[in-house]
Amino acid sequence: MENSSERARIAVFGLGYVGCVTAACLASLDHSVIGVDPDFHKIDNVRDARAPFYEPGLEEIVKATVGNGRFSACASAPEALADADIALLCVGTPSERNGNLGLDQLRRVVGDIAASLDSKPRTKPLVVAVRSTVFPGTCEEIVIPALAGQPGVTVVSNPEFLREGCAVRDFMEPPLLVAGGHDADAVRRVAAIYDRLSVTPCLVSLRTAEMIKYACNAFHAVKIAFANEIGALAQRLDVNGGEVMETLCQDLKLNVSTAYLKPGFAFGGSCLPKDLRALAYRANRLDLKLPLLESAMPSNDRHLDRAVQAVLDLKGRVGVVGLAFKENTDDLRESPVVTLLEHLIGKGRDVRVYDPHIQMDRIYGSNRNYILNAVPHIGKLLTGAFSEVAGWAEHLVLTQKPAPELAREIHASGLPVLDLARGLV
Repeated sequence: MENSSERARIAVFGLGYVGCVTAACLASLDHSVIGVDPDFHKIDNVRDARAPFYEPGLEEIVKATVGNGRFSACASAPEALADADIALLCVGTPSERNGNLGLDQLRRVVGDIAASLDSKPRTKPLVVAVRSTVFPGTCEEIVIPALAGQPGVTVVSNPEFLREGCAVRDFMEPPLLVAGGHDADAVRRVAAIYDRLSVTPCLVSLRTAEMIKYACNAFHAVKIAFANEIGALAQRLDVNGGEVMETLCQDLKLNVSTAYLKPGFAFGGSCLPKDLRALAYRANRLDLKLPLLESAMPSNDRHLDRAVQAVLDLKGRVGVVGLAFKENTDDLRESPVVTLLEHLIGKGRDVRVYDPHIQMDRIYGSNRNYILNAVPHIGKLLTGAFSEVAGWAEHLVLTQKPAPELAREIHASGLPVLDLARGLV
């Protein structure tokens, strides 16, 4: 393809659920598509202008695109690749007994492509795009090595986001379009085949593209489990769970939004830990197990453990920036930084702490009492200015997002930084 509006020649390997929907819908976007599958039942269905399985709207698209010559099917990889610009791999990756992904079909298809290219060398480039759900690193560990000897072949990850029962609509009105790879031109070429759809493509790295699909599916599963646990607890308490969740979803600023959905440091403060414990306690009193909600605190503890180990791995003097449980507050209640510092002190590490909102000569009330009585050993580590920490430390550890002026000071210090606030643990 010379430009994004040009019609592409696409070979789709696998005419199962994802493959057939992808192939037919791409053909409806005026691309020339040939589906490849060893199952002649699927091939014969497509050749007869029928969908191999039921999916709303698919039969009509298959009939139209086979009828106008834009969609065909075969069992031969060399035939499909003869004039293809892009090969989309849409084969299944079922679970193995141990929970790992089964990659036999992917290995077979990649092997078929490599053998086809060996037997009939191409004169134009080919982008092999993996649409199947694969674990991060699969393209680098399996697909790229298998095709390494093929000139002009590049590999891209292009995960699908199709739901059974509305897959055609999900394709034509995509909630997300992701393409990732090492070759920016190849990534753009794959994204360009969806140009007629109303979606802005997310062009990312290869492993990021593979991971995004897992993150999306895990988030969907967590949302369902969360709603079900809240509903179960609400029912025991004679509360309308549907009304609770419907109202929760009215909050588009914090609840149904991007808020909190980024890697960062462990949570703390006066609300989240307390309320999670109360929910778990009250549910247990009702003989109701809520595994997802009960796992939030242990999950937070494990995340804090990873942060502690990451800091312990640093050599020399450590300056910690941030003592409160989050930025723009002086609240120390259940601050994970306190736990972090107690571990460091217990291991005999040299530590100093700076927090722009916690100055011993200016704080009062419960926070002052907490520092003086509960954690006096930490209070002694507090400095009055960032420059005191920067002039002493060999490493900086950020536990919260710094204000712009402080961020400039941190950058100007030239010290190596471990940014726990961004989840880099």
